[in-house]
Amino acid sequence: MAALQHSNLLVNLVLFGRLLRGLGLDVDTGRMLDVVQALRWVDVVERDDFYYALRCLLVHQREHLAVFDRAFELFWRPPQNGRRVGRVVLQGQVRRKKPRVVPPPLRLPDWNAAPPKPTTPGNTGEPPILQATFTYSDREVLRRKNFAELSDDELRAIRRMLASFTWQAGLRRTRRFRPGAGRTFDLRRTLRQNLQYGGEVYRWSRKEPRYVPRPLVVLADISGSMERYTRLLLHFAYGLSRGFEKGGEIFVFSTRLTRITRPMKEKNVDQALRQVTGSVQDWSGGTRIGEALKSFNFHWGRRVLGHGAVVLLISDGWDQGNTDLLRREMARLQRSCYRLIWLNPLLGSEQYRPLARGMQTALPYIDDFLPVHNLASLEDLSLHLRSLEKKAPLRRQFFKNLFAREMDPP
Repeated sequence: MAALQHSNLLVNLVLFGRLLRGLGLDVDTGRMLDVVQALRWVDVVERDDFYYALRCLLVHQREHLAVFDRAFELFWRPPQNGRRVGRVVLQGQVRRKKPRVVPPPLRLPDWNAAPPKPTTPGNTGEPPILQATFTYSDREVLRRKNFAELSDDELRAIRRMLASFTWQAGLRRTRRFRPGAGRTFDLRRTLRQNLQYGGEVYRWSRKEPRYVPRPLVVLADISGSMERYTRLLLHFAYGLSRGFEKGGEIFVFSTRLTRITRPMKEKNVDQALRQVTGSVQDWSGGTRIGEALKSFNFHWGRRVLGHGAVVLLISDGWDQGNTDLLRREMARLQRSCYRLIWLNPLLGSEQYRPLARGMQTALPYIDDFLPVHNLASLEDLSLHLRSLEKKAPLRRQFFKNLFAREMDPP
């Protein structure tokens, strides 16, 4: 304690921190303050205790250990030939518990010197000089490139990027509570905590609502018009199933509906897609969205659309079925889910207009109409899913019916 209070030791600690920072170690003011606080409980007269305390707090990478050892030996070595290194003055001579091997002297770099000339490959007398060059990354190009225009190498790069995505469809409020700073008093927890006071209430406990992630349901179109996007969108669906806590549900449809949630649980994405290809019988066929949605609503709706589920319907809107059936099933699906999001790969084009009859029929019953044609659109979708409100969205039909009632004559 007495040695730590010496002003020369504190000054030399600051100088030692500057030396380490100049040698490339991540030493800032906060870590030096931690050193000062820790040395209050260390006998600084013992050299090994002093050494290990500084190394523990100032070295955070294995490759910096050798640099720290050389800097410590150079800066904190005892006086030689009547000269002192630094300006440290302690009461008494620093003792060593065991002899330490002294490394070769440390040479500080000359920052003002001219850069050395690069060596030729044949000259093995001197180590090669590594020069860092900054090159343009093609990641930004891949983010903006349409999925239908990707080469095989670019497809593999996009798949690796999709594997790093994290997905979460917002949070929903449950009926359960947890201890917190809410407005509701937790009477049971209050009585249990105050039993030690003989039943007198000295401390009130509160509780707050518990929120959990919303379930996600994916309905993907694998018809012939979506063939250019099907493979990559299935990779996208696989990443969704792996990223969500409860996995979610995945269905594909062309002329019929097929559930592929179980194959998508495979750890290997290629094996999962092979199983999906073998289980789906109407791959690249016609498109009957209304019949597929009717099959989903009547056989799977009550099973998977509970607890405020979010539905992602991926299709270009080309439909060969009955438009009246599509209208009824879209309205039923929207009423059953928390939010209905239609993802159209053609929406990324500036010249696109929703002129297909299936798309025009479904538009009034869609909560969000978003593109899904490149990696940037998937990143925007991830942000949109995270920003979903905790309250149910106001449907367009509500305002339409309200306006119609006000315009009707009495």
